[in-house]
Amino acid sequence: MKFSSTVLFGLGLVAGSHAHPLEERDVQVAHLTFHGGPASYDLAVPADGTLVYTNNDLSISIIDAPDYNAGSQCTFNTAGDKALVSSIDTQTGMQSLIVGPPQPIISVSCQGSCIPTYGACFVNGQYTGACCNGFCAATRCRPWNISSTA
Repeated sequence: MKFSSTVLFGLGLVAGSHAHPLEERDVQVAHLTFHGGPASYDLAVPADGTLVYTNNDLSISIIDAPDYNAGSQCTFNTAGDKALVSSIDTQTGMQSLIVGPPQPIISVSCQGSCIPTYGACFVNGQYTGACCNGFCAATRCRPWNISSTA
């Protein structure tokens, strides 16, 4: 009896260590491009609050955020005081943050999710979330660069 209890206990431990977590979720990722003069680098930041170090001393003046609402949902850590100003390129619709004064970005963390372009920002009259790169109109996230074909 003791032997079977020990074996069952051991099997329970092994089975528990191979169990899947109760909830698996996909975490949105912010794809950012940091520009400093003619040089640049890319960084993928999971939107789960994780602090991601850039490991780069490039003095950054512009941060492109093509697929995430980085101005509202990301924190950019620098050694000095900074101002971040949102900007939209009227030709391409690229959403950017202007960093003033230009300086190295030490780390970035992003938190939360946003709705991709043409995703539903309203469902059954209920707001579902902020658009990643654009604005909400007629229940859908629309790109910043809506151009006429006239």
